[in-house]
Amino acid sequence: MTTEWQLLNEAHDALRKAVAGVGADQWGLATPCEHWTVTQVLQHAAGDQLGFAAAITGGDGPDENPFAPSGNLTADPSEHAEAAIRAAAEAWGTVAPDAAEVAVPVPPNLLDAATGVGACALDAAVHAWDIARATGQDQPLTAWAAGELLPVAERIVEPLRAYGAYAPALEPRPVDDEVAALLRYLGRDPEWAA
Repeated sequence: MTTEWQLLNEAHDALRKAVAGVGADQWGLATPCEHWTVTQVLQHAAGDQLGFAAAITGGDGPDENPFAPSGNLTADPSEHAEAAIRAAAEAWGTVAPDAAEVAVPVPPNLLDAATGVGACALDAAVHAWDIARATGQDQPLTAWAAGELLPVAERIVEPLRAYGAYAPALEPRPVDDEVAALLRYLGRDPEWAA
């Protein structure tokens, strides 16, 4: 499902593509998310998308804590991701672009629509990168998306670092493109390798 939110559509497409590109023997690989496997990153990413949907709709959130993923996935990975993506897209489809306050599962728990959808997109996009990087796929983020996501990250990430949701920012480098700048701000090394 697509929405009128181009940034969210692009982030969701990146997550779909990254999940679809994981080989059957790659789900247990290490990722840029310290101590988490590819399966756990997928569980976390899907759980967060469901969390955004639940915050907007008042419906059910994820079955397990996205910050303590089990690493045991009984559903088909692509179907698991798609169900969460669909729930988030449908929820954001009910939000007016000019809404001043939208409920979200990240502090301060109310954001304007553009920032809120950006937060949802940020989560999907960065975890698409985590999965793609861990499994040797091409980098899934566009310069445009990264450029749009960095100001969102700068607005919402600092309070989340205290909870361990993001690592400390890495020092930017003069040669960084938009994607590398975003990743470094989120505490990820653009050149990460297992």
